[in-house]
Amino acid sequence: MISFELNGQRVDTDAPEDTPLLWVVRDYFKLKGSKFGCGMGLCGACSMRIDGQSSRTCILPVGAAAGKSVMTIEGLGSVDAPHALQEAWVAHGVPQCGYCQSGQLMSASALLDSNPTPTSEDIDVAMAGNICRCGTYPRIKAAILDAAERLKAQGGTAS
Repeated sequence: MISFELNGQRVDTDAPEDTPLLWVVRDYFKLKGSKFGCGMGLCGACSMRIDGQSSRTCILPVGAAAGKSVMTIEGLGSVDAPHALQEAWVAHGVPQCGYCQSGQLMSASALLDSNPTPTSEDIDVAMAGNICRCGTYPRIKAAILDAAERLKAQGGTAS
């Protein structure tokens, strides 16, 4: 049995420890927000936060999550209480097809937790490898900068 925290709740799974975390979260726990993209950890669609760090879960075995905190897009905000990043995403019209958005948001939230006032260059480094086939990178960057300001005004953090 493998135990870890998923969006603030302790969970247990009997999945084989080499099963990618993405599939355990999607198939065992029925949280479908994180997407399968490339299967090689290159595109970022599967990104979740593991102990605060953005991680590619299509290649991360669930055994590596044992005893750790895992956050998916479902843990970032809600319809009734959206996170500042989600508000900024909407305000800047970031999503087009939407497929990459959960991974983008997980990487952006990890960035803002570790660096609440990122520069444009900081965003480029932190978001490198999160592929958006629709090419909304300028809007993603603008939304992250906007969310940083929103969080500063709220006195909050990105998690």
